[in-house]
Amino acid sequence: MRIHKSVVTPLGVLTLASDEGALRAVFPGVPDPAADHGLGRIVEDGFEEVERQLEQYFAGHRCCFDLDLDTRGTDFQRRVWAEVSAIPYGQTCSYKELAIRLGDAAKARGVGAALSRNPLNIVIPTHRVVGSRGALTGYSAGIDSKRFLLDHESSEATAVLRVHCAGTAGVPA
Repeated sequence: MRIHKSVVTPLGVLTLASDEGALRAVFPGVPDPAADHGLGRIVEDGFEEVERQLEQYFAGHRCCFDLDLDTRGTDFQRRVWAEVSAIPYGQTCSYKELAIRLGDAAKARGVGAALSRNPLNIVIPTHRVVGSRGALTGYSAGIDSKRFLLDHESSEATAVLRVHCAGTAGVPA
């Protein structure tokens, strides 16, 4: 069963969508209720764990997410998203570095295309991927959101969390 809910966060309103209990999308804004967006019915309940982990993340108490995810995409997209999920909290990686990690520096544009299709913003931390010279480029939720998330992860308030999570992207706080 597909369901969705919009929640207020420090980043703004985010819409959460799931299918059969697995989180399949986190995106900014509220979908047009008159449009057939394929997100299923609007609910009040059913996203408690996602909301709890988002609250912990924004409070500086969580460096990654431990949720049941529905990562629909091509094999290449899923490989890119898995590699992005390994970028430690508070750190960044360039598109080219990510392509090299995937075995082919020439696929940097393909990496960017796969990141633009990431349906799980924040949870799969594509905001941690930057241009070769550190420029903030290409984030589906907008550059201001990318800057906000990177500033959040590098703030003094999250310094202890960065130390705790150093070198581990997949260990919940």
